[in-house]
Amino acid sequence: MSSNVSQSYPAGSEPEHRRAAAVAAALAANEGLAATLAEMALPLPEPVPADHGAPPAWWIWVCPNPKDEARGRLHVAGYARERHALVTVCDTCGRTYLR
Repeated sequence: MSSNVSQSYPAGSEPEHRRAAAVAAALAANEGLAATLAEMALPLPEPVPADHGAPPAWWIWVCPNPKDEARGRLHVAGYARERHALVTVCDTCGRTYLR
């Protein structure tokens, strides 16, 4: 079993408006991040409520970057173009990860 197995499990969830705000803030704070995301990710579709009427929600994860002392959170930023995965962006260090 790998030593970072806990990174595979989400740390929680967030509503669509918080996810969008966190990604927008990360894009504004990190030069070149928008170009990186455009290259590696397809945009997310417009959110729709679940069958039971609950608002859309997305998983969040703890950033695995050892230099990120604040232990930022990874927010979903799109779908990976080349793999079957979500592209996430850290709200503190600006790194991207596949989940």
